[in-house]
Amino acid sequence: MARKRARRQTTQRAEARAPVATTAQTGFAALAQYDAARHGRRMRGWSAPGSGPNRATKGHETIRNRTRDAARNDWSAAAGVRSWVTNLIGSGIVPRPKTGNAKLKDRLIQLWDEWAPYADADGVLDFYGLQTLAARSWITDGEVFMRLRVRRLEDGLPVPLQVQLLESDMVPMLDADTWPGMPEGNTIRSGIERNRIGQRVAYWCYRNHPGDGSTLAVSSADLVRVPAEQMRHMFEPTRPGQLRGVSDLAPVLTKLRGVMDFDDAVLERQRLSNLFALFITRAVPNGPLPVEMLTTMQGESAAGDLPMVAIEPGLVQELAPGEDVKFSEPPDSGANYSEFMREQHVGIAAGQGLPHELLTGDLRDVSDRTLRIILNEFRRHCGQRQWQIIIPMMCQPIRDAWAVAAAMGGAIRPSEIPEAKRVTWAPEAWAYIHPVQDVQAKKIEVEAGFRARSQVIAATGEDPDEVDQLRKQDAEREKGLRPAGAQTRGA
Repeated sequence: MARKRARRQTTQRAEARAPVATTAQTGFAALAQYDAARHGRRMRGWSAPGSGPNRATKGHETIRNRTRDAARNDWSAAAGVRSWVTNLIGSGIVPRPKTGNAKLKDRLIQLWDEWAPYADADGVLDFYGLQTLAARSWITDGEVFMRLRVRRLEDGLPVPLQVQLLESDMVPMLDADTWPGMPEGNTIRSGIERNRIGQRVAYWCYRNHPGDGSTLAVSSADLVRVPAEQMRHMFEPTRPGQLRGVSDLAPVLTKLRGVMDFDDAVLERQRLSNLFALFITRAVPNGPLPVEMLTTMQGESAAGDLPMVAIEPGLVQELAPGEDVKFSEPPDSGANYSEFMREQHVGIAAGQGLPHELLTGDLRDVSDRTLRIILNEFRRHCGQRQWQIIIPMMCQPIRDAWAVAAAMGGAIRPSEIPEAKRVTWAPEAWAYIHPVQDVQAKKIEVEAGFRARSQVIAATGEDPDEVDQLRKQDAEREKGLRPAGAQTRGA
């Protein structure tokens, strides 16, 4: 027993001293690979280019034009764009000054309200209408540009500033290392000029919309350099380093086209099958044909051609002897047509980031609890896009430029510029799903100390100070209307 134990210990010491063979030495490398990375039979047809974030957007113009066409002619694309714009903007995202100076706050609110109707450089919309149009262009085209136009004092604006919305077409997908008028060392990528450290310093824009002219090639005479301080670019980057945006409908555009063509084909097939007509065929008589039959066969054409009969619903047409008519028998839409179309629109809605119920208005088999879950998830997505895209890329930059322009125009003092820039943006509040339950839940939260009353008011899109002031005015007005000597309720 002692010998066996001694031999086992000697063997273990020898194995410990022996060198360990690595996978490189044995020649057998361990395969730690995802199935999706293989190139076997299942993956052989999957071509996935390793394009960079900007090379991948080279088809930007084609996607943009096709998306616009779909939004014009396909109801599901139009409904998707409309639903996103409505939920992101509503009646407008309103700025609430955060200054503690009550008088300055009132002045800033009044000055903004006076300027908002004149915010559009085209003279069509107010500031909140510009938000809607910008969001629509962003969702449809993938991006929108906003040029800040400083005006002269003699133009008579409350604040000498206006905003001009520019479609994606106005900034061409131009790449150049040298260009007339561009500082040395800068480069142009996708129409955006950047300096040596990659900062955006200017945008190269067409003087006029290229879709309204005959411009086929980009030349320096067609473009104007707009400094980055005068331009804002709103888009949603999906990859680090991405310079231009791509439409929300890009992932589902092919499916949209296929579903639209299929639906049109079914509709046309049903229309043709509804053209029920009755044809009467008579036997060919023996002997010469009667004169009146010959006249019917020849018609009244001088050339003797047979008349062409247009098929109409309920038509009864007598044919000449020996003639026969055969019709194709197109199948009907099928019992699964409705369910098939519904499944297609579920995928289209998901590709656009929309609940199927909002895209189509189809609320079949949806309970109140399920609807609450669906809407809460969608509202989180809307809030993400409001606070990460619309507000920082459009609303706040315009507010900053507005504050500077207000000081230049003498509407506020230069020392008040920082206070004028500091605002809280208030999107339109979401409607209650269950008004009684939702209000009771908020009331309980405030009473339990989980939330402040001002937070609840601000979440509705209202200004807490303004609400308190209105409540005070209502109480004073009610007190003034109460007859003398009357007691309040509960006194």
